[in-house]
Amino acid sequence: MAVLELNEENFEDTILSNDFVVLDFWAPWCGPCRGFAPVFEAASEKHSDIVFAKINTEEQQALAAHFQIRSIPTLMIFREKVIIYSQAGALPAGAFDELLGKARELDMAKVHEEIAKESQSEA
Repeated sequence: MAVLELNEENFEDTILSNDFVVLDFWAPWCGPCRGFAPVFEAASEKHSDIVFAKINTEEQQALAAHFQIRSIPTLMIFREKVIIYSQAGALPAGAFDELLGKARELDMAKVHEEIAKESQSEA
């Protein structure tokens, strides 16, 4: 699957329409971002059931600010509209595949249950 380029216009629809989305916040001037790009691209081809998308922080400053991106590259994983992972730093291919495997195995029913409990305790 091709890697999508996300912007303010297509971001929300992409997250709401897909159960598993992996985001790469990057910038053209960032060496580690350019080094991670082939790893990200290869993973997108290997995991066709996952949506892989890149957000250029130079062009999409409002999105980067919304998610408080302070370092790039930053990887973020959404499962069922919930952020389950967000961390700065490029990963080697093996570690990235392992992360995707763990994200895939996560019991989202439990995650949603925990979120509901937290919401009730805050009310």
